[in-house]
Amino acid sequence: MQKVMNTALLFALLFAVSRGVTADLSDAPETENKKQNDLLAAAAIVAGSSVSSRSSEEHGEAPSHSGARNLPSQHVPGEQAQEQAEQRLRVAKAEEVYQEALKIDRSSQGNEGYEMLVTAAHMGHTKATEKVASTMLLGEYLAQNISQAKVMFEKLVLEGSPKAQMALGFMYAAGLGVNSSQSKALVYYTFAALGGNLAAHMALGYRYWAGIGVSQSCESALTHYSVVSKHVASEVSLTGGRAVQRIRLLDELDQPGTSSGMEEDLVQYYEYLAEKGDVQAQVGLGQVHLHGGRGVEQNHERAFKYFSQAARAGNGHAMAFLGKMYTEGSSVTPQNNETALRYFKKAAELGDPVGQSGLGMAYLHGRGVPVDFDVALQYFQKAAEQGCVDGQLQLGTMYYNGLGMEQDYKQALKYFTSASQAGHTLAFHSLAEMHATGTGVMRSCHTAVELFKNVCERGRWANRLMVAYRNFKEGNVDAAVAQYLLLAEQGYEIAQSNAAFIFEQRQTKLFPESEMSPRALLYWSRAANQGYTVARIKVGDYHYYGSGTETDYETAARHYRLASEQQHSAQAMFNLGYMHEAGLGVKQDVYLAKRFYDMAGEASADAQVPVYLALSKLTLLNHLNYLQGLDVKELLSWVELDELLGPEWDLYIMTVLALLLGTIIAYRQGQHLAGMRLAVQPGVPPDQPQEGVRRQP
Repeated sequence: MQKVMNTALLFALLFAVSRGVTADLSDAPETENKKQNDLLAAAAIVAGSSVSSRSSEEHGEAPSHSGARNLPSQHVPGEQAQEQAEQRLRVAKAEEVYQEALKIDRSSQGNEGYEMLVTAAHMGHTKATEKVASTMLLGEYLAQNISQAKVMFEKLVLEGSPKAQMALGFMYAAGLGVNSSQSKALVYYTFAALGGNLAAHMALGYRYWAGIGVSQSCESALTHYSVVSKHVASEVSLTGGRAVQRIRLLDELDQPGTSSGMEEDLVQYYEYLAEKGDVQAQVGLGQVHLHGGRGVEQNHERAFKYFSQAARAGNGHAMAFLGKMYTEGSSVTPQNNETALRYFKKAAELGDPVGQSGLGMAYLHGRGVPVDFDVALQYFQKAAEQGCVDGQLQLGTMYYNGLGMEQDYKQALKYFTSASQAGHTLAFHSLAEMHATGTGVMRSCHTAVELFKNVCERGRWANRLMVAYRNFKEGNVDAAVAQYLLLAEQGYEIAQSNAAFIFEQRQTKLFPESEMSPRALLYWSRAANQGYTVARIKVGDYHYYGSGTETDYETAARHYRLASEQQHSAQAMFNLGYMHEAGLGVKQDVYLAKRFYDMAGEASADAQVPVYLALSKLTLLNHLNYLQGLDVKELLSWVELDELLGPEWDLYIMTVLALLLGTIIAYRQGQHLAGMRLAVQPGVPPDQPQEGVRRQP
């Protein structure tokens, strides 16, 4: 391990120094000497520790055993032996407190559990210290204290904690509590990944994929993302696990309450129907509580309740889900293959595809019945024909591995693709493996990375998106910012856009006012590079108005053009039309302006009114410019008014003007009288002041 660590250290130093990695945001540009000093300082801290593998609930690391610090095992006489014995007792006591804190935390009494974790941390327990430091950094349960968290992480790094290395890497990358340094961030991320930290693997995978602070490398990104994807795929249960909720703060600003309020109302409406005996509502609520989502926390007890009610009413779909719950096992439904098989059979007899797929799984893995690939294949085919995602996935698996048949990668690709279109995590992982190795398809690193990234972002750490959203809605904006920034470092586009939104609104106190616009631009840019259209337009706007950067019409036009061509954005087309009309950053061209305005109107019905006004203005200005270019005296010399209107043409013109003036005066007097009538309300004396009405003179 020491040899691996030294090799990795040398690689990280040589690579980062040769590339001259600099910070995305800093008060002043770093010199080459300073960058090298940063690297050497960070590497010295990390290299002074042994890389170990520790588990992490928040950051997702490879599991390990005890969190107690290692003690010498040799026998030493006298007082030293007694001190070692006392130390072992303290370690044992700290471990006992830590385990008790975990039990309390799992029982949803989070605050009390974290108070015990603080106690265990003071007693020197490593894992407890990691959790307390992370909690202080992100503002969960304990008060947010970034400076104290930094001190704790720096001590943990000396002990070789991958989680602490990841945390410090994040802090240097985001400039949170420290001066931003992408050089140090890269070193810490590298050592954390070597220690098995999955969040560090994701951060490195995203950096190599997007070329942030390092040279863009699809193969390096593939290496890091594949590690995390395998871990996530191994944790996917038969029931599907938790649902990942993604709420955009910008959407809530445009349409308040649409993301949360309407969903809460919908859940309450379904609860009302379920209490009235509506079977479909009971099945729907069972699924929502089984997976979580729509503002509902995962709750197996309530899921079991609703599924049981629907199953008693004879609903096959509910029976199939009960079979899934008994297959997986939980505190509510102990694992029982016989009970699960009974529910699957009842559901399959009613023609339910989930029940058929469940029976197929039983015969495929020998759960309560002998293994029989032929019978499993038949049930999977029946389920897949009805569009069951599990059936499609398992058919793909059987064809891919040649279970009971010859291997057929084309058929495997077909069924994996069908299952992935419904969003199945394992289908995405299987497709990624095929594209990464060129199995059954032409090898495509880019496609494989995108698929692996999709799987990685479905890991348990995605639950932090909802934690951050709740903190934001409850007014704890600084905690929300820290959590969104952490997820943004791991490559979550929605976290990047939400962080940019908060910076744009200037709602956080973690950073000085002068950094808000540059940081917003940075994260809008990262979100735009992941295909978010609104972010691309935002980047164009920032360059157009010179917000967070210098005014650059050419760059703004380039971003608008990208949004127009790649995402067919009506807003981007309209902006390009205006820039062509005014000649800002592009060649002034009235005809191109009209073309972009027309395209915007065709792309979105909402743009038709602004487009009509813009075209009217464009036509009017075009005519005025034409008239300004004419010689009026020469034009009038061509017109003989005596011949056209007669000898009294001047009287005709004066009459028309008089009539026009009289019409205007009559109209103004009518408006004045109408205002006086409205000024007097019935039943109120004219000289008495009237509420809401201004008296006319």
